[in-house]
Amino acid sequence: MSFYDGRRLARVWGLIAEQAAGRGGRVAAADVCAAVVPGVQVTGAWLSAALDAQAGHLMQVTDEVSRQLAELQLTLGEGPLFDASASGGPVLASDLANGESWARWPGFAPAASQAGAAAVFAFPLVVGAIRAGVLGLYRDRPGSLSDFQLGDALTFADTATMLLLDAQDQAGGATRPGGGPGGQPAGLAFYRAEIDQATGMLTEQLGVNITDAFVRLRAYAYVNDLQLADVARDIVARRLRLFPDPDLSLGDET
Repeated sequence: MSFYDGRRLARVWGLIAEQAAGRGGRVAAADVCAAVVPGVQVTGAWLSAALDAQAGHLMQVTDEVSRQLAELQLTLGEGPLFDASASGGPVLASDLANGESWARWPGFAPAASQAGAAAVFAFPLVVGAIRAGVLGLYRDRPGSLSDFQLGDALTFADTATMLLLDAQDQAGGATRPGGGPGGQPAGLAFYRAEIDQATGMLTEQLGVNITDAFVRLRAYAYVNDLQLADVARDIVARRLRLFPDPDLSLGDET
């Protein structure tokens, strides 16, 4: 590591540690989200953890627009989050209003613009063959990251990867009161648990594997213009049941 890289890493770690100190806990992956916003000069950020090497679940957001961006991608099944996860490299969309973004993500790009995002940047959390998740950033005005900001963003992503994998290793232990693994808020930990539970229930109801069950969950949310978490909540509460043959019916509310 060069002296310059060492200074960058120390500065990034310092920003993350400040966030952890502010909430009175150990440094965790969730602190990266809060620290990267001023560190890279973006408007907001989100962190998603991988599930079975796929895009996975929302762990942390810095604002409502970040939550909407992550939710939109999980519901639509397209966007920078998925592309970064699949390619293993950063996906940088500096202007969501241009034709290239709309052609690449015909569902996500216009919806993200409507939600308040003008530029989105996604960084995979990868170590070798292990894909831990994705760190997503957005700006409310179009514009590219500078070379310096891109270098910082990559360092934030590397740090989040290490912290997230560490949290997964400790997942069997006790978590802090009011928090979930990786320092995520209890509310998002519950959000993730509901989607996991609903997906598990669908494997039994539909007789499919976990991946196909999540696809059906996401498809129902998209077709009915609902949030993924709301559909999961209804399935868990048994207010909604999906059927094995999607050609017959997407679901039935009871």
